[in-house]
Amino acid sequence: MSEPPTVRVLTAEDAPAYREARLLALQSDPQAFITTAEEFAARTLEDVAARLSPTPTSCTFGAFLNGELVGLLTVARETRPALAHRANIYGVSVRVEARGQGCGDTLLQAGLAQARMWPGVTSIHLAVTETQTAARRLYERHGFRVWGTQPDAVRVGERVLTEHWLWLGLFSSSPLPASPTRGANEATEPRP
Repeated sequence: MSEPPTVRVLTAEDAPAYREARLLALQSDPQAFITTAEEFAARTLEDVAARLSPTPTSCTFGAFLNGELVGLLTVARETRPALAHRANIYGVSVRVEARGQGCGDTLLQAGLAQARMWPGVTSIHLAVTETQTAARRLYERHGFRVWGTQPDAVRVGERVLTEHWLWLGLFSSSPLPASPTRGANEATEPRP
């Protein structure tokens, strides 16, 4: 029996393991991401390391099983003043062989805890394609709710995918989303 997953913030030194884990996720489930495996593979290790370095407004968490990096999640706070109350989660993945062992839950808990530490952040946002039913169930178990659905949102080859936009208020005083029909252009900046 394997140990429970451990989660920590990744740094530039984790770039080789992160690159391998991210590339595997993009190759094994291309319909879950906007970035293609080819786009990501073209990035240099130096570029990956620079993007992986934590900042005051973003960080990437890694989930480890038996010392191996098997899951990823990035959380980033919006920096524009009108949106600084929001954080976004993206780039979530767990290797197929590591699923069902609590990695997704542990990663999401770490991301939510980080967002709660940023002063003034009152909500977290993310998007999930229609093919990612297990991911959507994970998010909903943690309190996320769909506030909008965008048809014809993503195209992977000939496949046209719908994307669901989810929202989580961090504090009981957070208002509910005003309308489930808000356009995607009112959401976050494009995800990597």
